[in-house]
Amino acid sequence: MEAKKNPKADLENRRGLYLEIGLVVIMAIALVAFEWKSYDEEQIEVVQRTAMDEVEDVIIQTQQEELPPPPPPEQPEVVTELNVIEDDAESQNEVDMSSFARQEEATNIEITPVKIEEEEEEDEQEIFQVVENDPEFPGGVDAMYKYLAQNIKYPQLARENNITGRVYVTFVVEKDGSVTNVRVLRDIGGGCGQEAVRIVKAMPKWTPGKQRGKAVRVQYNLPVNFSLR
Repeated sequence: MEAKKNPKADLENRRGLYLEIGLVVIMAIALVAFEWKSYDEEQIEVVQRTAMDEVEDVIIQTQQEELPPPPPPEQPEVVTELNVIEDDAESQNEVDMSSFARQEEATNIEITPVKIEEEEEEDEQEIFQVVENDPEFPGGVDAMYKYLAQNIKYPQLARENNITGRVYVTFVVEKDGSVTNVRVLRDIGGGCGQEAVRIVKAMPKWTPGKQRGKAVRVQYNLPVNFSLR
């Protein structure tokens, strides 16, 4: 036995209507969804713009106003006064040319240079070891050894002890030929050194040594021979 449907409960006839209603709802939802997204974007842009506007306002507020530079100080005016003097009038500031003439006369005084004698004094004090012209005993070398042989007194102590040999004596022949600074360089003992110094000091004046034609002080070394006969 077939079941019969109630015509009111039969939905097959209303299928097209329900389909249209569903499409309309879906389109409405889609439209709402699109509108909602665009609204969000606009809201975000508005928020960003307000934030930028606030930042710009803050930056403008923090800027300091530049003050104009102070005006330069007023400099006092320098006033120069010129006193015009007539040709006939005598000026108090006239320069006395006679004073200049006296000064020129004073500056023309000849100044004689003072001779410095330091170099000459040094030459006088210097003792030469080698010179162009050696000092010489009066009569030459032979006369000198003859003088020594005739005037030496053999010391008794040296004679008793049979002391013989040469005593070396050094001395300075001054510019006037005199003998100074006599001393023994080498002694053989027995009083021979003292006798050699005595005989040299008793020498007559020598012919002084010369350097560049000028008499100078010369150091001279002399051997004095002591021998028993």
